[in-house]
Amino acid sequence: MSIKVCKFGGTSMADGNIIKAVKKIIESDAERRFIVVSAPGKRYSGDTKVTDLLYACHKILLKDGVCKDGFAPVRARFMSIARELNTGLDIEPLLDETERLIDERKSEDFTVSRGEYLCARIVAETLGAEFIDAADVIFFNTDGSLDGGRTYKAIEAACPKRGLAVFPGFYGTGADGKVKTFSRGGSDITGAVVARAVYASLYENWTDVSGFFACDPRLVESPVQIKSLSYRELRELSYMGADVLHAESVFPVYKAGIPIQIRNTFRPQDEGTSVLPVSRFMPRGNIVTGVAGRKNFTVIHMEKPMMNADTGFLSAVLSVLYSEGVPVEHISLGIDTVSLVMPDEKLSPKKLEKITEKIKAVISPDSVRITQNIALIAAVGHGMSSSVGTSGRILGALASQNVNVRLIDSGSSDLSVVVGVGNDDFELSVRAIYNEFFKN
Repeated sequence: MSIKVCKFGGTSMADGNIIKAVKKIIESDAERRFIVVSAPGKRYSGDTKVTDLLYACHKILLKDGVCKDGFAPVRARFMSIARELNTGLDIEPLLDETERLIDERKSEDFTVSRGEYLCARIVAETLGAEFIDAADVIFFNTDGSLDGGRTYKAIEAACPKRGLAVFPGFYGTGADGKVKTFSRGGSDITGAVVARAVYASLYENWTDVSGFFACDPRLVESPVQIKSLSYRELRELSYMGADVLHAESVFPVYKAGIPIQIRNTFRPQDEGTSVLPVSRFMPRGNIVTGVAGRKNFTVIHMEKPMMNADTGFLSAVLSVLYSEGVPVEHISLGIDTVSLVMPDEKLSPKKLEKITEKIKAVISPDSVRITQNIALIAAVGHGMSSSVGTSGRILGALASQNVNVRLIDSGSSDLSVVVGVGNDDFELSVRAIYNEFFKN
């Protein structure tokens, strides 16, 4: 029998009644054998995710020496879920033990991982399934990367040959033997890792939307739903701000060729969106698959005659940014100029000033100019590389809305064109590009 791995996001775990609906989804298909869960998300607008409660809990622990006051709302949330499910699980001793361990270990990663841990314990009890602690089967290298070889073997060995198993998402064990988390949204990665380890036929990612859309529904009314896209398209769109699925969740299933299906917990009858290997992907008629973007970037422009003839200038500039821990999103090169695009979240005014001074010292440019409040927008699709005039259509659409394009990158990828505009023009620009390719 084929095996499906199902990951259920925070909204799918928000309260006991929703978890009952999840139980029906799992029981409706015997191939759904291995379940990965996130911590409970928001129940309503204005509610707080359990993971955010736990981050606050850790701050209180550091301030007071104990987490009691910070853990109280977490305790109340899980008590409420257990009551609604009425599984017979005695949750209080488990919560008491969790609070004690948080006080004892004083680790932020351990503290915030307890949302997934407790949720998985409850879901396993609800399903009558085996609970497998992610700390026992998911391992990280010293550099923080996944130790795939050790992890895949451990998961395969731990999974039962029959019946269901439930894993908490988001965390594993670091090289130091302590609990370590993925980045936020990392339960998507856990699900993909489990799928890879058990040679799943399908990785189902259940969330609160019916798949991927060609644009953010908050920016465009009723955007086109994408029925299928490739791993590469998903990666590009996720990285550029389409937050349905964690961008790194593709890697574990990529080499194994395991497809991903994005489904809606609240509308299980909807088909959702398939994410496929390029070998199984059939291009659509659309030139562009989707449009996504992010705000808040800074651009450093440097100018110096014959800069392109200096074989070491770019490595010297990049070494400055590396030494300051600042990633480069895009590089634009001219004969006498170079522009580097960096995310504001990695910069402070002091760090930006320090970087600028270091660049002046190592390459002695004639001028260095800083442009801030830049948004990057990507049009993504496998049709981009074979279609003439795509960049021209994007620029024309923006010009029709009087948007000033600060930069364009159409050469670094065969399936995307990236433009930079002012933050104030972000929403207008996304709509203009979407309308150009999906409404004209």
